[in-house]
Amino acid sequence: MPHSLLSAYLSEVEDRLERLQDGYVEQYSEEILAPQRVNLRVRIRFVPGPLLQINEALVVEDDQLLWLDYRYHCQDAKNRLIFRYDSTPHFPDLDTFPHHKHLSDRVEAASKPSVLEAIEEAQAAGSVRDEEGA
Repeated sequence: MPHSLLSAYLSEVEDRLERLQDGYVEQYSEEILAPQRVNLRVRIRFVPGPLLQINEALVVEDDQLLWLDYRYHCQDAKNRLIFRYDSTPHFPDLDTFPHHKHLSDRVEAASKPSVLEAIEEAQAAGSVRDEEGA
């Protein structure tokens, strides 16, 4: 049984996924490694085609949720990168190191968004690309 903070977080994510508009969940996986530790993997397909992949490794320490690692990767229907937020420590010169955001043509400093914000951004990006005919 996961810690109550992890259970509450996972319930919040599930509730948001149940309210998806113009999209559906292709994959949802919770890997409970210990009562204080969980890995979350989600694939969301938005209509007309963007895909958002969510990967999070969370732990509870001192009654707080901490992200050990995360990646929110969004690509269009032609597999072109729209954005990817992650915490891989490979851009040490960025102010938000190790957190950053990949775009199709650059990497920029960015704080970690919440998973709910990443879902909203992917959904909005799909709407914009649909309007542009991309």
